[in-house]
Amino acid sequence: MTNLDDHIDDDPSPPRRRPVRVGIAGLGRSALLGHIPVLESLSDLFSITAVCDLMKERRDIVERNHPDVHTYRRVEDMLDDPDVEVVLVSLPSVEHQSTVLESLARTKWTVVDPPLALSHDDALVLRAAAIKARGKLIPFTRGLFAPDYRLALMALDDPRLGELYEVRVRRQDYIRRDDWQAVKRCGGGAAYYSAQDALLQAVGLLRSPPSQLWSELKRVASLGDAEDFAHIVLKTRGDLTADIEINGGMLPPFEPVFTLRGSRGSFSVQAGASEGVFHVIDPEFQFPRRRSSVRTPSLADLHESFPVLDIPFALPPDAEAGDAAFWRALYNSVRVAAPFPAALDDAVEAIRYLHIVKRSSPFAK
Repeated sequence: MTNLDDHIDDDPSPPRRRPVRVGIAGLGRSALLGHIPVLESLSDLFSITAVCDLMKERRDIVERNHPDVHTYRRVEDMLDDPDVEVVLVSLPSVEHQSTVLESLARTKWTVVDPPLALSHDDALVLRAAAIKARGKLIPFTRGLFAPDYRLALMALDDPRLGELYEVRVRRQDYIRRDDWQAVKRCGGGAAYYSAQDALLQAVGLLRSPPSQLWSELKRVASLGDAEDFAHIVLKTRGDLTADIEINGGMLPPFEPVFTLRGSRGSFSVQAGASEGVFHVIDPEFQFPRRRSSVRTPSLADLHESFPVLDIPFALPPDAEAGDAAFWRALYNSVRVAAPFPAALDDAVEAIRYLHIVKRSSPFAK
């Protein structure tokens, strides 16, 4: 008689799914120094099966580590490769829309580096194509998965801040850019290569759509004609303000990437960090009850004495953040149909804000 127990699998883990096969269009800094190392670290989830670039030496760089990769000069040829499930569009900004549309027309999953588009109308065209392709367009929103942003989200509701009144977002560096990202006609400029993520982060921290927008663009250190300084201020109907600065002409030391300001102090975190600091009035301290008066103020110092604490605050040890978290979420969307945690409509709305910023700036003309 057959013993049924002999056929019971002792391993309770689910069956292993095959890696998602990725084709990369464009082998610039973003792909070679950013995406590819992350995908290689997630080799159980992803395999790089095809790359496309006009420069053979760039294709050779990938082929050295991935000898079975299919290499192409023309994007159209790579899009027709049946071994490509996900297309990563990492081309110059002016080529994003046409490439994304061709990829979606083949109903391939499509990831596109910022910016999603160079105008709001173009973003709406991509949104319509994504709906037709059953939601397979995913903007690469690195900022929404960054550890510093996820930490700021956690700190947002901390009562030690008191009543929140301002959010500050900073991207600061000093770099004399001389590539296409510094040239207007190529779709370059800080508003396009950095502001999409910064706006998504700011609106996420505001937790409500802004009702007012102010902005200015400048060129400070860039060698091209596009802006490397963008200052954008958003204000909600509830009078909460987000102040965003992207500055390519600032020397260190740099400001924290996020600062949350409340009535009892602030929280700040440096770029890329998973631990920040509350600088707040001691939570145990309560101000004595007072009322304002119309009387002539005393000649004495009006400042009060109160204890101020610096309190470290960190992400949980098991919290996953960073680019790997983005790609893991994409894997779950492709393989198990899990909803992607960052909405395409939010990125389309961020492009609408950027379109207003660009259109209203004399510098951007």
